[in-house]
Amino acid sequence: MDAAQLANSTWMVLASTLALSMALGAVLQATHFCTLGAISDVVLMQDTSRLKQWALAAAVAILGFAAMHKLGWIDPQKSMYGSPQLLWLSSVVGGGLFGVGMVLASGCASKNLIRLGAGNLKSLVVLLVMGVVALATLKGLLGVWRVSVLERFYVHAPAQSYVGSWWAAHSQQSVPQASAWAALCTAGPLALWSLQGRSRLKGALLFGGLAVGLAVVAMWWITGVLGHGLEHPDTLEEFFVSTASGRMESFSFTAPVATVLDAFMYFSDGSKRLTVGMVSVCGVVMGAFGRSIWTGSFRWESFVNRADLTHHLMGGALMGMGGVTAMGCTVGQGLSGLSTLSWMSGLTLISIGLSAGLTLSWQLHQMEGQA
Repeated sequence: MDAAQLANSTWMVLASTLALSMALGAVLQATHFCTLGAISDVVLMQDTSRLKQWALAAAVAILGFAAMHKLGWIDPQKSMYGSPQLLWLSSVVGGGLFGVGMVLASGCASKNLIRLGAGNLKSLVVLLVMGVVALATLKGLLGVWRVSVLERFYVHAPAQSYVGSWWAAHSQQSVPQASAWAALCTAGPLALWSLQGRSRLKGALLFGGLAVGLAVVAMWWITGVLGHGLEHPDTLEEFFVSTASGRMESFSFTAPVATVLDAFMYFSDGSKRLTVGMVSVCGVVMGAFGRSIWTGSFRWESFVNRADLTHHLMGGALMGMGGVTAMGCTVGQGLSGLSTLSWMSGLTLISIGLSAGLTLSWQLHQMEGQA
């Protein structure tokens, strides 16, 4: 690939990412897809409808990723989750912080991007705080603590970062074949649960689950197939166009919000470049904004009182620190990472779910006590 082909490939990847993320933003807003909403519905109302929507999205993402792997289009070890070191403590602590933070901030990173597009100024404050703290956790003082303390605790598992590769190592199957079976065994029950029973998915909930899962798969295809090159014109090495990690990536929002702020403030130093993460953050907001204007649902909204502001500030900070520490948010680890069946993604998702559920239960107890 020469320089002209690289430039053309870069713009194709970024334009495709923008279009896909705008569509995702519109879908998320239209179908009320929300990880926190799914957890809160279960904890507060014993309603599993939105949890089933999330499960369907995860099932579609897992099956789509496994299908591309089986066809030889992509290699999970070349994704951003393909590390030989399983940072279990970072997953637990980061996931726990993020779960508490998204409850205090009334939604995860993706939900706040959607609300910002619909005119919610509280989400603007949350995203600004989250981005600053995430940047500090990536490169600043908090980053020193993250690397020197949390990342010292890990399990070394070369080539076994995923359930599929672990299964292949303990069986007579190839990695693609073992990954396919692992995907079927994981996604099959999730899909069946979401589509059966009296509370089975219908209408917008069904569409949202399918569309979000397919969007995650499409993003893997954009970075892993469309943006994949075997020989960079400068380094002569294999590469993936416009990804921050230099590997395949799908949707994730915490660290990309930080890099958007970093580029906004320091763009003139010449070292900043557009990545698919940065473009997807902007695209989701644009998609939500376009749909809210189209449907007449755009409304300016701000804080109710000082306590409301305090909770959202704390929530944004915890999400920024937790999302970077755990290498992803409810989308980055919960859907994109889980689609690869990464062990770290599963551990992070459990930590997020447990901490969010406990925080919601504590809030409910506080409200009952005041009443």
